[in-house]
Amino acid sequence: MPTRGDSLLSVSIGVVTRPVGPADVGELGLLFDTARTTRHCWCMAFCTTRTQFALGWFGGGNQRRFESLAGAGSTPMGVLASQAGEPVGWGACGPRSRYLAAVGPSSTIMANRVEAEDHTVWLLPCLFVRDGSRGLGISHALVGAAVELARRDGATAIEGWPLAAAQQRSAEAFVGREQVFAELGFTPRSRPTPDRVVMRLELDAD
Repeated sequence: MPTRGDSLLSVSIGVVTRPVGPADVGELGLLFDTARTTRHCWCMAFCTTRTQFALGWFGGGNQRRFESLAGAGSTPMGVLASQAGEPVGWGACGPRSRYLAAVGPSSTIMANRVEAEDHTVWLLPCLFVRDGSRGLGISHALVGAAVELARRDGATAIEGWPLAAAQQRSAEAFVGREQVFAELGFTPRSRPTPDRVVMRLELDAD
């Protein structure tokens, strides 16, 4: 299993990906500073309550919560993609139990999941690629790296909840797109709403 200091690396299309632990928070911050939303969000929208997330939007609360989670366990918070030494993309991933938006009582998209799997099945809830680096296959590299990390950690499967193929709304593109997951071997598990699909890749049989 990878630990916080794990050196698992993946190289694709000139992009290097690696797991993100406490030592990588500074470089991830450089990436998040390139966009207003990520600068305040720090990918905490899915890991906490709406109230806590809103309170953490200003004053660095969400960043501190991310840093606390990164330092509290051995499972990385996600994967960071770099190109020519510069951070260009981020994919949040980890056990489904980490994400209150998926397992909390108000969850709707994954309401029909098997709750007993929450600690063994991973979720990839968010993808971010920096302006100027989009359309280069970095999302594919991030999803692929998340799959490898989940496999190395002993996950039985990994899921995403991207926009359905027919949806083109860029405002919610941070959850990913169905086509990217499908091209990497994920299959639809459910379609809880007209615009979202739960995609799943089994890992225990690999």
